[in-house]
Amino acid sequence: MLRRLVALALVLPLLAVLLMVADSPLREPLGPNRDAPAALVALGDSTMSGEGAGSYEPGTDGENDNWCHRSTKASVHRTKVAGVEKVFNLACSGSSSEQVGLTDGTNNTEISQARQLARIAREYRVTTVVVATGANDDPKFGDVLGACLRAWFERADCATGLAQQWRERVDRMVPKVRQALRDIRQVLHDEGYTPLSYTLVVQSYAAPVGPDLPFDLQNLAGCPLRTDDLQWVRDEAVGELAAGLREAASSVGARFLDLSRAGADHEACAGGKNPEREWFTRLMVDFDGLRDEVRARHALQESFHPNARGHEQFGRCMTEFLGTSARVASCVADRDGNLRPVPPDGD
Repeated sequence: MLRRLVALALVLPLLAVLLMVADSPLREPLGPNRDAPAALVALGDSTMSGEGAGSYEPGTDGENDNWCHRSTKASVHRTKVAGVEKVFNLACSGSSSEQVGLTDGTNNTEISQARQLARIAREYRVTTVVVATGANDDPKFGDVLGACLRAWFERADCATGLAQQWRERVDRMVPKVRQALRDIRQVLHDEGYTPLSYTLVVQSYAAPVGPDLPFDLQNLAGCPLRTDDLQWVRDEAVGELAAGLREAASSVGARFLDLSRAGADHEACAGGKNPEREWFTRLMVDFDGLRDEVRARHALQESFHPNARGHEQFGRCMTEFLGTSARVASCVADRDGNLRPVPPDGD
């Protein structure tokens, strides 16, 4: 009798728990439905948004003070991924790594890109995320070119002083990019994704200018920059920036595509009298915008960014890279002049 009472005392609580579970509705699984359209999503700054390529999406060309300059010709729209039905470009010109990640702040009137990604991840099945960020953090690459422009006017040296502090600036950038990438992974995890259910790729930056340009274009008609400064940007600055970004990508298990040599022989002004072979914009001034006080502050914004031809080539290289299992590759021109992903030197 005692044994029956003890058994009953043990079983009754278990039955109560089972009844509670049976009467409770099952929790809806996280993530999109299995039949949700597959999506490719781009996050980052101007090099990913399409700054300089023109054809900007409505609402991103200064309307209501939004200057994200998302182009329909951006590289993400030239990137093909098997099975992907929808492409989203969340990248925004001027964004820092913090604005790509999970910040509560806004940039160009928009909430953080990671928070925008969360909304997409609920409705679509995100299979690929490409990111280009870091240049607007401590390196402040846009300011670097601005400083070198001033140096041309003042007949002064720009590269020497920058070179002495460049590595330190890149080193300070790395943890910020790493955090943004962790935020992206966290967002997808919270929405029910596993690391194996999507591909995360970090893309570096191409040198927009180089020393191999006609002397008669080293002025306000094209590229007012000193040869020594151009040499440093092409041969050192973008390479060291890429090394820092590769470190950040590796730390979160992301793949890495190096574009530091992608613009070789196609930089701004390198084409001379044949600008059609250039993949980057020359010095561009929005003269119409100068008449408007608000737009005047953005009159030079498109200068020295990849143009539509550049974005097409970057998209071509990214497409081929995503079709491989390689963790790291560099975009280098083949014999036909098209960018292809190749293993980096030493790998």
